[in-house]
Amino acid sequence: MKSAINLNFKGLHFWTRFIALALGSVIIGFGSIQLRAQVGVKNQEFNRLLQGLLDHNVPEIGVNEACTTNPVLFLDAREQEEFEVSHLPGATWVGYDNFQWERMSEIAKDQPIVVYCSVGYRSERISKKLIAAGYSRVFNLYGGIFEWTNSGYPVENQNGPVKTVHTYNKDWSRWVTKASKIY
Repeated sequence: MKSAINLNFKGLHFWTRFIALALGSVIIGFGSIQLRAQVGVKNQEFNRLLQGLLDHNVPEIGVNEACTTNPVLFLDAREQEEFEVSHLPGATWVGYDNFQWERMSEIAKDQPIVVYCSVGYRSERISKKLIAAGYSRVFNLYGGIFEWTNSGYPVENQNGPVKTVHTYNKDWSRWVTKASKIY
């Protein structure tokens, strides 16, 4: 009798972990539900930082997936000074401290949107606001513009392509490896 109870408990434990893992991997995709592995960044130390820093309470998207998803609108949730140094190609600045709903007035509620900032913290909060306001296809760029440039994707400013990123401050600049750092 005792071994049967243990066997059932072990079986239950396995299925509980399996279901939790499966549910943790479900994200709402650009128009459909998709199953995929958790998003992450290449640098494991940076990934551990992000795992603890972010709330993970909005859908997240990795840079490779975001780069290949069309059509998508990139919204920059950093401050204007950061945006002027560089931003994702074609991105629209919405800000964080200066976020105003008027900047969203022309954007359809069902428009696929990827919100980003330096690492994903500020953009996660703006994404949450957008979702609460009825925007249905919003994703937070996991690792932000730091991981975007670390993955070799281009950035630009008002003059065209650049190889610089505003790293917020000197401490955060350690996470940028493939761009010149400005803070």
